[in-house]
Amino acid sequence: MHELSVVFEVIKTVERVVLENQLSEVETIVLQVGEISTMIPKYLEECFPAAIDGTRFEKTKLEIEIVTAIGHCRDCGLTFKIVENQGNCPSCIKKNWDLVSGKEFLIKEIVAY
Repeated sequence: MHELSVVFEVIKTVERVVLENQLSEVETIVLQVGEISTMIPKYLEECFPAAIDGTRFEKTKLEIEIVTAIGHCRDCGLTFKIVENQGNCPSCIKKNWDLVSGKEFLIKEIVAY
């Protein structure tokens, strides 16, 4: 489960932002996780309490937004939801597409004061 080490890195990054911006409290950390990324949201949520235990972030909440996997078909030009269509373009039924979104993993927002 690599999610634990990733969550620790998120906390390190947030700590750096807090120090650079002289913030005192972080209310919420919002992550965007692509639907077909290697990160499993459930595991991120389960690891979060361990990563913030004993830190200034013990009261911080974690929110995870799932980014839909979107593909653009190279053959017919249709933009479609990859997972919903099992990787097949719903128009021409081919798997010849470019990924538009869905593999992201990023800190979208840090709600702090």
